[in-house]
Amino acid sequence: MKIALGSDHHGVLARKKLCEMIRGMGHEVFDFGPSSPEDAPVDYPDIAAIVAEKVSSKEVERGILLCGTGIGMCIVANKFRGVRAAPVIDELTAEISRRHNDLNVLCLSGDVLTEAMIDRLVGLWIDTPFDGGRHERRIEKIHVLENERRYTEGG
Repeated sequence: MKIALGSDHHGVLARKKLCEMIRGMGHEVFDFGPSSPEDAPVDYPDIAAIVAEKVSSKEVERGILLCGTGIGMCIVANKFRGVRAAPVIDELTAEISRRHNDLNVLCLSGDVLTEAMIDRLVGLWIDTPFDGGRHERRIEKIHVLENERRYTEGG
């Protein structure tokens, strides 16, 4: 699987470690963000947009984003067609986000979660399949909403 990883300055160390872990699992990794935590602050919308665009265009199957809380990255990623992003904080949300929601962008907190927890959540999220079945109908409804025009011209 092809996976894009991105972080702002809050998630640099975890992102670098995840790159190695995910490559070790046999996946191809695309890495975006600052090289070290000492780099000038990086604006999370810039990094989230890069990763979300790669998922939206199907250049990669999934994306992982890290910022202070994971919330800002999630907001940006969900602006892209075909992206289903959520902040994940524990094993239950990691597993259900895949089984029920076919989550394709995982958003994590670089400030709150420990490195061990991030490793566990990412491993579980990567290995958990989408259940399909009744959940496919719901994902299709999301696609329909994405394609509807939700605003009026000029107002």
